[in-house]
Amino acid sequence: MKKETSIKLFENKKVRTHWDEEKEEWYFSIVDVVGVLTDSENPRHYWTVLKGRLLAEGNETLTNCERLKMRAVDGKMRFTDVANSTQLLRIIQSIPSKKAEPFKMWLAHVGSE
Repeated sequence: MKKETSIKLFENKKVRTHWDEEKEEWYFSIVDVVGVLTDSENPRHYWTVLKGRLLAEGNETLTNCERLKMRAVDGKMRFTDVANSTQLLRIIQSIPSKKAEPFKMWLAHVGSE
């Protein structure tokens, strides 16, 4: 089972990705996507608050999200929440952002690679 982790760029911002050959799908770091969409100085905190709100609302998307080890800014491998493209589209709907539509187009492009 081959697994590939790489960095994809959206508007010159890094999004950590992971290709799962067995499932034949991409996984994306949710914190990275939140950072791209919100321009937040602390996307991890933004995601923690949003995640809590979504869980309180009973959002089932989060129950299926996985955690994978990806290289962090400090160079160490750390667990981070990831989502496949379907899950990510549902999460994006909860983030008010002018970049949401362009990001969805980018996501479709990455998914077709």
